[in-house]
Amino acid sequence: MWIPPEELDPIYFHCPTRKSIRYFGAVRLRDGKFIYQRSTEPFNGETFLQFMKFFRTKSCHSGRKVVVTLDNAKYHHAKLHEEWREERQDRFALDFLPPYSPKLNMIERVWKLTRRLRTHNVSFTDVEQIAYAVESQFEIWANPNDSLRRLCAIT
Repeated sequence: MWIPPEELDPIYFHCPTRKSIRYFGAVRLRDGKFIYQRSTEPFNGETFLQFMKFFRTKSCHSGRKVVVTLDNAKYHHAKLHEEWREERQDRFALDFLPPYSPKLNMIERVWKLTRRLRTHNVSFTDVEQIAYAVESQFEIWANPNDSLRRLCAIT
């Protein structure tokens, strides 16, 4: 069961040319497994819907209901995917954090740790180097792990 109090928040990683790469990410709180998807497009209702579909296929194996906790970004509430969400709410539900509660958004901890482990004090010449550095960490976290489980624990 996926219960990520934050999970579908995006992150941007910038290189010196001011180009950036964007990621959607989610952590399964039960075991710390991380799922991510790179977005080449700006974040909006369409890119978020693409990630939700991807995330749903990765998280709905057990037959248990998946509850995803999100902040209140505009694209999380887009009319574009309202019907899709409603059709699946019995097995894949979205739960929103209270407005203006960034400390409750646990994925921000994951993005901060990723920056500290992979991009701080490192010089990159292009965006693909950043993607490689960041995604190599994401791949480590793609397996269940205690680091993310503890980092995102609700205490």
